[in-house]
Amino acid sequence: MLRISDRVVIPYEELRFIACRSSGPGGQHVNTADTRVTLFFDVDNSPSLTELQKVAVKGKLRRRIDKRGVLQVTSQKFRSQKTNKDSAVERFVELMQWALKPVVPRKETRVPKSAKRRRLERKRQTAERKRGRRTPDVSGEY
Repeated sequence: MLRISDRVVIPYEELRFIACRSSGPGGQHVNTADTRVTLFFDVDNSPSLTELQKVAVKGKLRRRIDKRGVLQVTSQKFRSQKTNKDSAVERFVELMQWALKPVVPRKETRVPKSAKRRRLERKRQTAERKRGRRTPDVSGEY
């Protein structure tokens, strides 16, 4: 069982793994092994997630989810298939925790008077600097 949060637990049976040739360590040339591991999790058909949670996951992880609603996480950092599998599971848990974290609404705040004053003072200084760069008018006025 993978504990995502206090309320969400996903059994290992819902995860599928496929190993294939890695482009990274342990994947090229002779005596190669299938070290890249891809984890698949069917978000749409998961009994572990509520409908609201499925919507949140599909919204935040939409680039990693295919048309059938299957989330894919790939790992090929290591030479060992088992280590890559553990890495993929760890990344899956991190992604799910991020996707299921509730969004805290932003509190509107006012801009402090001191910040407004500083901004206007900088604008005045910039305008004065640019005014000083102008070529003087023949009549003597600006």
